[in-house]
Amino acid sequence: MDSLRNIGALLGRILLAYIFVVSGTEKLLSAVATMNEMAHAGLPQSLVPELFVLTVIVELLGGLMLVFGWHADVAALIMLLWFIPVTWIFHVRTGQTIEWQKNLAIMGGFLLLAVYGPGPIGVGSNHRRAAA
Repeated sequence: MDSLRNIGALLGRILLAYIFVVSGTEKLLSAVATMNEMAHAGLPQSLVPELFVLTVIVELLGGLMLVFGWHADVAALIMLLWFIPVTWIFHVRTGQTIEWQKNLAIMGGFLLLAVYGPGPIGVGSNHRRAAA
C-alpha cells in the first residue's frame, strides 16, 4: 500500500504541476502578448513587467518544484497564495464561473500538498506522512 501512495503522490504532483509548467513556458515565449493581456485585465501598466516576471517564476519554477518534489510543500503554499488574487482578477471579476471553480479545485490540491508534503519520491527528503 505504501508503494501505491508513493506513486500516487508523485503522479498527483506531476498532474497538478503540468498546467503551470506549460502555462509558464507559454507566457515566457509570448511575453508581450501576456503582458498586454495582464494590462487589459486591469493590472496597473507600471507593475505589469514585474508581475509578469513574478507570474513566470511562480508558474514555471513552482511547477518544476512540484514535479521534482524539491520543497514541493513550500512551492504549493506559495502557489496557493499567488493563485488567490490571480483567480479573483482574471476569473471571478470577469464572470468566468467554470474557470474560478477549476481554480478552487487546484487550490485544494495545493493545500493538500502543502499540508501533507510531496511524498518520498523526489529530490530531497522533505516529506511528511498523513496522520493516522
